[in-house]
Amino acid sequence: MRYATTTPNERRRALRDGLASGRLLRVPGAFNPLTAVLIEELGFDGVYVSGAVLSADLALPDIGLTTLTEVADRGGRIARSTDLPAFIDADTGFGEPLNAARTVQTLEDAGLAGCHLEDQVNPKRCGHLDGKAVTGTDEMVRRIRAAVQARRDPDFVICARTDARAVEGLDAAIERARAYVDAGADMVFPEAVRDASEFEAFRKAVDVPLLANMTEFGKSELLTAGRLESIGMNMAIYPVTALRLAMGAVEAGLTELRDAGTQTTGLIERMQTRSRLYELLDYDSYTAFDSGVHDFAPPAGDEPNTSERKG
Repeated sequence: MRYATTTPNERRRALRDGLASGRLLRVPGAFNPLTAVLIEELGFDGVYVSGAVLSADLALPDIGLTTLTEVADRGGRIARSTDLPAFIDADTGFGEPLNAARTVQTLEDAGLAGCHLEDQVNPKRCGHLDGKAVTGTDEMVRRIRAAVQARRDPDFVICARTDARAVEGLDAAIERARAYVDAGADMVFPEAVRDASEFEAFRKAVDVPLLANMTEFGKSELLTAGRLESIGMNMAIYPVTALRLAMGAVEAGLTELRDAGTQTTGLIERMQTRSRLYELLDYDSYTAFDSGVHDFAPPAGDEPNTSERKG
């Protein structure tokens, strides 16, 4: 049945082991639990839950309009659908340091393997748009310290994202990253860096795992997994790839349906079949489970003794 067979702590330990393995973890974004099931089946290393995708799914821009409750609920639904570790975008922690502390504990309870917190001001903007503003380094340090102190499972990964590259320049972003590591961050996410040389600069500057955001249509050069691994990056996320693929196909298909008035113009051949959907849903196991419950009969000799007791 379509629930994780491992515990949240086991998935958190798997994430930590992967980050320490010396290879690149490839982690696509899942916009719903079914996508997470497919990501696992295809052999990826983890599942990412993007704040931008969650906002888009609600038909909202990625400007800090979603709440902790919405994020934790979606993240938890995705996390419990797969045995892969699920790593989630926690924006700015949804407020002050105390809010960041509560955010970490809420995401732990939801079964996530880790999260990243960013140094933008609240409310935030998409990391690849112009017009961002970042907090002071001291304020972000307090945010990270609060998150680390609130964590109950030491295997829950807390990642510090810095958006300072686009605002203050590369050197300032690196200095911020060092301060965040000193505050207890397990991993650093340098957002919107330009190219391989800038990833290399971060790799030389900090000795914790590094995350690369390979989002399309953004400010970062799209590098291959092999190139990122050669630099020494530890995780690559592809946060919006699946949603963009899906929405591109949906828009094209609905446009064709509107114009042709039928699906028989070739649309059906482009669809996921009913049998493939049922395979991903593990439909047969639910049927077997249900039949086992309804058709259950005690083994012979185990029937309760209904005769009157004497004595």
